[in-house]
Amino acid sequence: MKGKYYERFQVLALIIVAGSSVSGAESIRLERTEPHMGTNFRIVLYAASPEIGDRAFRAAFKRIEGLNESLSDYLPNSELSQLSLTAGTGKSVPLSAELRKILLASAQISIDTAGAFDITVGPYARLWKIARAKRKLPRPDRLKLFKKSVGHTKIHLHPNDKTVELTAPGMFLDLGGIAKGFAADEVLTTLAEFGIQQALVDAGGDIVLGAPPPDRGGWKIAIGGRKHSDLPVLTLSNCAVATSGDIEQSFEIEGKTYSHIVDPRTGIGLTNRIQSTIIAPNGTTADALASATCVLGSEESRLILQKKYPNVSAYILTKSENSTELIQINSRN
Repeated sequence: MKGKYYERFQVLALIIVAGSSVSGAESIRLERTEPHMGTNFRIVLYAASPEIGDRAFRAAFKRIEGLNESLSDYLPNSELSQLSLTAGTGKSVPLSAELRKILLASAQISIDTAGAFDITVGPYARLWKIARAKRKLPRPDRLKLFKKSVGHTKIHLHPNDKTVELTAPGMFLDLGGIAKGFAADEVLTTLAEFGIQQALVDAGGDIVLGAPPPDRGGWKIAIGGRKHSDLPVLTLSNCAVATSGDIEQSFEIEGKTYSHIVDPRTGIGLTNRIQSTIIAPNGTTADALASATCVLGSEESRLILQKKYPNVSAYILTKSENSTELIQINSRN
């Protein structure tokens, strides 16, 4: 199922270096990759037999397809796209369990990050997609107009009847900063239904890790990618890792460099060169905070993560004309 959740460049900042050998007679290492949600989902698992692994793979990829049909802003008939069409009508719309879960998670992260993460950023994101293609800045009057349709407080979730209302006309929800991590979490849950705990899910660079491979302390993940040898290689399990930023790619308009990441609070593409890698308990949180910390910058991110997310680690690279600086927050090292 094809679908494109976002137009930002996905920084390839995570290198899986786990071994590929079969360990012991009780488990077999299996791997499979399929295209979903506009990227490649790679699943590595250890199963008792190839037959169990095959059934688990098929169920996992079917789960991703189902999530895409619900959460995609690219598919016009998805549940999310249909919800956006009700914006400003006064209608309260019933939600599937999946969409409700991701909207609740998004709302909390928006509050925690003071709006640096915001799934209502869709109208701004569309403007900057055009700006990038035409190499021409969005008109100020368009930004002012679209500002009326952006803001996480314009999403009203009703807990009693499990419905939601989008209160402002023109709202367009974009789950690009959270959907892949959420899907990877759901894949790990699906694999567990087949008795598979030792697994890794790589959703185009957003990685969710289960229990360690047999006879290993964890999955070895290189933080930051090949071009940043000063960043650590960590041995991790039962957590998630996600990276966002524009260190490797950006675009220039009228002599100024802009990021593919848009600040939801201002509607302006970021101009600071930054890349953030987040290690969190789950992919949903890691994915969203990777984007949010790029918007916040290293110092504001430090304050928020230490206060709101003490169990989250961050490795934030900032780049100037002459130097690159690494900030570690709540570091595991």
